[in-house]
Amino acid sequence: MPHTHDSSVADRIRFLIEKLHLNQTKFARLLNLDPANLSKAINGKLPITQGLVNRIAADFGVSKRWLAQGEGLPFEKSQPVPHVSPSLTSGREVPVYDIDVTAGCSELSREFTTDRIIGSVILPSVKPGSVIVRVSGDSMQPDILDGSYIAVRPVTDPDCIFWGQIYVVVMDDYRMVKRVRRHSNPGMLTLTSSNPLYDPIDIPRTKVRSMYIVEAILNLKLQC
Repeated sequence: MPHTHDSSVADRIRFLIEKLHLNQTKFARLLNLDPANLSKAINGKLPITQGLVNRIAADFGVSKRWLAQGEGLPFEKSQPVPHVSPSLTSGREVPVYDIDVTAGCSELSREFTTDRIIGSVILPSVKPGSVIVRVSGDSMQPDILDGSYIAVRPVTDPDCIFWGQIYVVVMDDYRMVKRVRRHSNPGMLTLTSSNPLYDPIDIPRTKVRSMYIVEAILNLKLQC
């Protein structure tokens, strides 16, 4: 696997760990990595692979260009630095917003205001920056039931896509919750539903304004 020998990458990882108020062990566990291997990579005993750089960028919302090359800023100016409580290594308090993610077409980040928070849920292994929103419709049944909730996290690098994973895809005219699959044309994406009654949708990458990866699904079945 491609890797970098640049010690400054390790320095930026140390900076990020300090910025998030973590230690190396907790940082590694949030990435589902062996803390010993992460320590060896940071200290030059193992290579810092491109896969590790991609994982840190995706999981913590860090600029991959900054992490790999030292260019730009670690976080966008409009993006707050994620807060990670050192005590929450197996679960994190995730805010629940009174937002239907499939209703409307505005950019989601503008809707995440404090007045729309209606509670919070402790979830295991979710990444910093995750929030919980509601989903309506049956296109993702049986994976996501109508009216259930999902924990989502913004994608900072649109080229870092986990194919087959469920995402919230925001376009100019609507927002959708779909599985994102690789298209034969690199400039296109294929969006699929879990419900077989819905046909796949092919869209140009240029039409995507933003994406949010689905970290967890909280299906609800009300009994009364």
